[in-house]
Amino acid sequence: MDKAMISPILANNLLQMKQIFSDCNDIEIMECSYGPELCYSAFSIHYKSLAPELKINFLKQSLQDLVTYEVGPATAVTVEQVIQFFSNYGVSAQNAMLLMDFQTALEHIKDGNLVIFFDSWEHVLSYKTGTVEKRPVSEPTNEAVVQGPRESTVESLNKNIGLLRCRLTTPKFKLKSIRAGGETQTEVIYGYLEGTVNPETLANFENRLAVIPDYEVLETSYVEEMLEDSPYSPFPQFRYTERPDTAVAAMLDGKIILLVQGTGSILICPGLFAEFLQSSEDYYQRTVISTMVRFLRLAAFFMSLILPSTYIALSNFHPELIPTVLLLAIVDAREGIPFPTLFEALIMEFFFELLREAGIRLPRPIGSAVSIVGALVIGEASINAGIASPIMVVIVAATGIASFGLPQYTISTALRILRFPLMFLSSMLGGFGLMLGLLCILLHLTCLRSLGQPYLAPLAPWRFSQFKDVFVRAPLKTLLRSPRNRHTHKQLLK
Repeated sequence: MDKAMISPILANNLLQMKQIFSDCNDIEIMECSYGPELCYSAFSIHYKSLAPELKINFLKQSLQDLVTYEVGPATAVTVEQVIQFFSNYGVSAQNAMLLMDFQTALEHIKDGNLVIFFDSWEHVLSYKTGTVEKRPVSEPTNEAVVQGPRESTVESLNKNIGLLRCRLTTPKFKLKSIRAGGETQTEVIYGYLEGTVNPETLANFENRLAVIPDYEVLETSYVEEMLEDSPYSPFPQFRYTERPDTAVAAMLDGKIILLVQGTGSILICPGLFAEFLQSSEDYYQRTVISTMVRFLRLAAFFMSLILPSTYIALSNFHPELIPTVLLLAIVDAREGIPFPTLFEALIMEFFFELLREAGIRLPRPIGSAVSIVGALVIGEASINAGIASPIMVVIVAATGIASFGLPQYTISTALRILRFPLMFLSSMLGGFGLMLGLLCILLHLTCLRSLGQPYLAPLAPWRFSQFKDVFVRAPLKTLLRSPRNRHTHKQLLK
């Protein structure tokens, strides 16, 4: 709909609103009269579901200034005085706006505002009535820490922005808004730290985000696919977080954050490979501990990716590389197993992934219990039934535990996908097939970009000055003012 002017005939506006919101049971239209002998008319319209406990007479509130300062008794108010007063002085009440066109009035109604139409006036008044109850700020569920802040983002944009602003009060923290298209009209906000963000990266980001008004957006992942360089890559090119301190640290590092109304997670752009193995708690622990944990995560990354493939390659093609005692134990354990090693691994991996999904979908009180008990029962039953060997159960369990040790869920999902092609290559070509698969993954990572930035930076291309905060976390005093603000560090060191 074009930005048509509001009709001065109240009946036309009322009829148009009733047609637009027909069969919307939660829309409330209240007609009222005012002035001498109640000869003037007005009506208000709003969603009851977005303002469930409306206790204020907004028409009375909108006329309060005029009654007090202009004409005195409310019965003496005329429509001419209403138009003259609000046209000259605007609306002084809190959370109120004067709107000039019909489309803007519709958008305010959709956002949960109450809009008042007056007869013989081509403007309307819009009041923010409040919103429905939202989930309160609580502890993060996906990024729990032992030491550090325990605030998590929620589904309210204003609350999330407030959590960020209280940590980053500088006016250089810029926030810009854009509205998605279609029927949802979802508000999307992105923010960055002026002077720290790379201007080319920001321009690239804004160019890609310009298509948002053409699409429906319900969640942050909808926007993620529009921004990605390689949407078919299994590796995530942006990070998610529900921790305000992580988002602020990312902006200090020159990143761009994106928030979507109704979503309790923040998208951090661009995302580099090394950052998916890092956690906000790394900066709240001692240097030695943080560095050790990062190497532990790196080991978990490779275990989750190649452990089953390595076992298949060694047991089928390279038994001479296995210590003799262990090899005899493996041969003895596999005696009576009717399936080849690959099929045995696929069966166990399938059931482990099934249990993982069941644990996520089931209600929380019983989900964890079902996952643990199910894994024990299936593992023991598989061994007793001769479907899988004990060593294979250990391999699959260790692989699953390693995937849980990664701080970002999206990177562990990518490894779950890549694990199976490597298993097939190892079963066909042994160690050569495994190395061939790893080489293809490395080539893909080398070619991958995130908002035009090399995905493996600062490893490829090599940037030694930034390596102090990749796998090794140097002491904070060597990282200057911010743990991650390498862009500003470079400027300060010049």
